Amino acid sequence: MTIDAKLGLALFLFLTVATLVLVVITGLKARLRSHITLVVTALVFLGCAIYFAVQVGHLYDLKSAGVITPIHLTVAKLATAAYLLPLISGLMTLRDRKHKPLHFKLAVVALILTAIAAVTGTLMLWMARPLSLPL
Repeated sequence: MTIDAKLGLALFLFLTVATLVLVVITGLKARLRSHITLVVTALVFLGCAIYFAVQVGHLYDLKSAGVITPIHLTVAKLATAAYLLPLISGLMTLRDRKHKPLHFKLAVVALILTAIAAVTGTLMLWMARPLSLPL
C-alpha cells in the first residue's frame, strides 16, 4: 500500500507538530526519558514529512509561485539544519545542567524556523500552478 503524497505530507506534518508540542511539554517538565523519546519520534516524523513534501513538489510548477519558493526552500533547509543545535545542546545539558538555558533558546529557534517553513510551504503550494497529470 502506498500513501498519496498530499495525504502523507499532511499526516506527517500534523504528527511532527503534535509531537513537537509534546517535546516542549516534556522538556519544560524535565521528563527526560519521555522528552528524548519524543525528540527522536519528532525527527522521524519530520523526515517523513520532508520526503512527502518533495513528492508533492513534483506535482506543482513551484517556480510559478514566485519569490516564495526560494524563500521557503531556504527556510526549510535552515530549519532542518537548526535541529542539530538543540540536539547538541541537549547532549551537553545531559552532562551539565548549566547548558539548559542555551538548549531552550536553540530549541525555540528550531521551532520558530519550523513554523516559518510550514507557513511559507503552504503559501508556496497555494500559489503554485499544479502540473497536468498524465491520463
